[in-house]
Amino acid sequence: MSATITAKDQDTVLRSVDAIADEMVDFLQALIRIPTVNPPGEEYTTGAQFIGDKLKTFGYEVAYVSAEGLKEHSAEYPRVNVIGSMAGQSARPLLHFNGHFDVVPVGKGWTVDPFSGLLRDGKIYGRGTSDQKAGIAASIYAVEAIRRAGMKLHGTVEQSGTVDEESGGFAGVAYLAQHGYISQNKTDFVIITEPSNVDRVCIGHRGVYWFKVITHGRIGHGSMPFLGVSAIDHLGDFIYSVNHTLKPELATRKTSMPVEPPGSKFASVNINAIFGGQDEIGPQTPCVADRAGAIFDRRFLAEEDFEQVRGEVRDILEELHRQNEEFKYTMEDLMIVHPVQTEPTSELVTTVAAGIEEVLGKRPPLTASPGTYDQKHVTRLGHVKDCIAYGPGILNQAHQPDEYCTVEDLVNSAKVMALSAMRLLGTD
Repeated sequence: MSATITAKDQDTVLRSVDAIADEMVDFLQALIRIPTVNPPGEEYTTGAQFIGDKLKTFGYEVAYVSAEGLKEHSAEYPRVNVIGSMAGQSARPLLHFNGHFDVVPVGKGWTVDPFSGLLRDGKIYGRGTSDQKAGIAASIYAVEAIRRAGMKLHGTVEQSGTVDEESGGFAGVAYLAQHGYISQNKTDFVIITEPSNVDRVCIGHRGVYWFKVITHGRIGHGSMPFLGVSAIDHLGDFIYSVNHTLKPELATRKTSMPVEPPGSKFASVNINAIFGGQDEIGPQTPCVADRAGAIFDRRFLAEEDFEQVRGEVRDILEELHRQNEEFKYTMEDLMIVHPVQTEPTSELVTTVAAGIEEVLGKRPPLTASPGTYDQKHVTRLGHVKDCIAYGPGILNQAHQPDEYCTVEDLVNSAKVMALSAMRLLGTD
């Protein structure tokens, strides 16, 4: 059960957040200026060191965890995570704040320098500002506001800055969970500081199944295509079946999870990539393509059984083979992530929701993500059941040109996090 904090202590901490707001903005701007771009994984060591240095300054014991043994971790692009721990009077309960500091490539359409950390008209601009360096700044300074207010948390608080969330999180949170840094044996609550528009609590996400289908034909001369077998034609047959058989069926399946936006309550499939035949660059030769393929992104619901999800794809392929014995294919699983959801009535959810209501003056909605984020690893590898996403930043700003987070959202989210930490861990 959450600890009770007095009105006086609450006001003191909220004023403390306001007092260090400029310092928090400065930290965020400096973090944005480190171009931790994924892929390929640039400046990860610099990013981890920058966060770790600040945590040391604020009294944390700091450790750096490299994803040794994973193919992503290399001498050229090391995968380095940072964890800070601040012990209280008691080891438990333990609240772990996590944020990923890798950012997606810049892309086109920017009107400001994407790594300047520009502050203009109450907005902080930069690649990764909303997704999710602002969340890292908010959680670090939320706990620092408690410390500077002269209070000490009774339980233990941890802060982690992790890598590769944008490519699945396997060298980041997954690695930490697999090696016991985030574990039900030591961790009670996890708040992942992904952008949640500052006024809502994200309690889970849908499932994702990425798979590759390759069709195999027989090469032949383009002037006599009847002597060959076109893998591209066969791939087209499969894509047609996906679009005209599978998609309509998926459009009838709706989840009870509070997924936003509303269109994402339905199961879906999308083609990520398509390839085959000759390279479009360079001279062409008159050949029937003997190989073609595509990569698919299937988002599935908590109500769907995964074996059914995979099986209905294979059923389409097998039916095409039955109709034409020359239709030959291979199918490969690329990534499987099962849906997760924290109980809406859990102590973590209700505590953070109460903090939002106090700071913003409105009851927050509970949502679920249409995509996935690192809750999947916390829940399925670390076996920590109380995990949510909450942080500053506008969700639909993620990965956009001129990405930004408002200073107001940054400060308000830090206030919510500070109140939540005090209630979840208690104060001495």
